[in-house]
Amino acid sequence: MVIKLENVVKIYRLGKVEVPALRGINLEIPRGEYASLMGPSGSGKSTLMNLIGALDRPTSGRVYIDGTDIARLNDDQLALLRRKKIGFVFQQFNLINKLTALENVALPMWFSGISRSRRMRRAKELLELVGLEERLHHKPSELSGGERQRVAIARALANDPEIILADEPTGNLDTASGMVVIELLEELNKLGKTLVVVTHDVEFGKRARMRVKLRDGMIQEIEGVNHA
Repeated sequence: MVIKLENVVKIYRLGKVEVPALRGINLEIPRGEYASLMGPSGSGKSTLMNLIGALDRPTSGRVYIDGTDIARLNDDQLALLRRKKIGFVFQQFNLINKLTALENVALPMWFSGISRSRRMRRAKELLELVGLEERLHHKPSELSGGERQRVAIARALANDPEIILADEPTGNLDTASGMVVIELLEELNKLGKTLVVVTHDVEFGKRARMRVKLRDGMIQEIEGVNHA
């Protein structure tokens, strides 16, 4: 299993008030799987995504990423795990406006200490992979929403992560652009990447082989291959 959660509880404290976001989650996502996390607002989808992405730690329970218990890692070790193992695609794109598409995609490799020539070569290859070879030197403001999301996907692939986490990746896109992004993510899954998508879009969520339905911080149902 590339992702495993055991009895995971996450409680947020707002002053003296405790707000439970996750209530005893047990979940295993096999390597190479295509999983969707679905549920209404407040069901715990984003909290679960943050734990799988090692952006947060559980209040109790265990979260394993490729066999590593994230609760045992310090902040620097967590950052290294994210950089090596996980690529993130966000609804808001999170691109740096002053940088070109090429520079945005190359940036994660700078943090990994890769030489400039190698960074630029791989960034160009990734942008070609997502069909943006004609947009290398355009800044985000010069790109459509769908193009910006494809830049974000290329950036997520920069360090060749095993896991791609996509949080509402089509949320800000029109139907046609959203379908391009969905099909691109699915192609990456076919190439062996473990793909986990948070989505409110029921039709998008149904495309996943493994469908995890959440409600009130608990798993309501898991559908799909070997999970029925």
